[in-house]
Amino acid sequence: MATEELPPLASDIKRVVILGGGIAGSLLAKSLQFRADIFLVDPKEYFEIPWASLRAMVEPSFAERTVINHSDYLTNGKLVVSTAVNIRDNEVLTSSGQWIAYDYLVIATGHLDHVPKTRTERLEQYQAESEKIKSANSILIVGGGPTGVELAGEIVVDFPDKKVTLVHRGSRLLEFIGAKASKKALEWLTSKKVEVLLNQSVDINTASDGTYQTSGGETIIADCHFVCTGKPIGSSWLKDTILKDKLDGHGKLVVDDNLRVRGLKNVFAIGDITAIPEIQQGYLAQRHAVVAAKNIKMLMSGEKETKLATYKPGSAIAIVSLGRRDAVAQLPFATICGCIPGMIKSRDLFVGKTRKQMGLKPTLT
Repeated sequence: MATEELPPLASDIKRVVILGGGIAGSLLAKSLQFRADIFLVDPKEYFEIPWASLRAMVEPSFAERTVINHSDYLTNGKLVVSTAVNIRDNEVLTSSGQWIAYDYLVIATGHLDHVPKTRTERLEQYQAESEKIKSANSILIVGGGPTGVELAGEIVVDFPDKKVTLVHRGSRLLEFIGAKASKKALEWLTSKKVEVLLNQSVDINTASDGTYQTSGGETIIADCHFVCTGKPIGSSWLKDTILKDKLDGHGKLVVDDNLRVRGLKNVFAIGDITAIPEIQQGYLAQRHAVVAAKNIKMLMSGEKETKLATYKPGSAIAIVSLGRRDAVAQLPFATICGCIPGMIKSRDLFVGKTRKQMGLKPTLT
C-alpha cells in the first residue's frame, strides 16, 4: 500500500488527531477546532445522535435532525474519511495510506457499526427500514437490551396493530441496569401486547420463509426481523499497534483519571472504548469529551499536569424510552416508569439539546 506523509507540524500550533466521529469524538473535535489543528478521522461523512436512531426507523423524517454532516459543525478542522489502521509514536496511518502526524491523539472509535458512508445513504437506509416495518404485520426483534426494548416500544406505539415478538437470551430485559427497571420494562411491553421470550435465542441464518425457531423449541412466524444484539468494541486493530499492551481483557483501553491512555502523556481515549467502570451511555461519552477537551487545552497552554481535570465514573443512572411518551428510569433514589421519565427523554430524545451542544440550531428551518 502506498503511503503519503503529511507536512511536518508547525511549532506554534498543536495538532490533535481524533479517531472516530461518534458522540464523543465529534463533540471533542467541535470543542477544540479553534484552539488546535484538528484532524477528525472517521469512515463516514456524518455524525449521528445514536440514541435517536430507533425513532428514525419508524419516523424517517426524524433522522433529518439526527444525522449531521461533520462539515456542519466542524468548520475549522479537517475531515479524513477513512479508518485508522496503525499508530506509531506521533503518527497515525489510515486505510487510505496516509500518515498523519500528531501532537495529541484521541481514540474514540467506540463500537463497530456498519453504516453507509454518506448522510444521503443513511437517510435512505432509514426510509427503507421504515417501509419494512410499515409493510410487515408481524415483526421479530432479537435482543432485549436497550436497543431491542426501545425499538419494540417505538413500533408498538406507532403501529399498535402489529404483532411484535422480542426474544432475549438473558433471564431478564435490560441486564445492564437493575432488576426493578427490567421488571417495569417487561410489564410495559406486555401491556402493549408484545410477546417477550426470555432465556432463548434465535439463529436468524436458519430461518425459512418467515419461520424462526428458538433455542427453546418455539416457532415464531414473522414478516421481518431486526437484530438488536451488542456490537463489538472497535479496538481489534489496536492489537497490532504501540497500544497493544494498553488493552484490557475485554479489548478496552485502560485510561488514567485524566482520560489519558495509561502510561502515555499525549494519547487520550474517550467513549465506549475506555475501560472505565460505568454504564456505557451517550451522555457519559459526552462528559468524557468535555474533560478531554479541557485537559488538552491545558496541556497545549503549558499548564502543570497536577492541574488537569479528573474524570469520575458516572453513577448507574439510565433512562430507556418506551415509545413517544413513556420511559423507564433508574435513578439513585428510585426506579420509575411512565410519562414522567418519558417527559425527560422520550418526546425529543435530547436531539434539540445535542444539536445545540454541537453549535447547531435545535430544529431545522
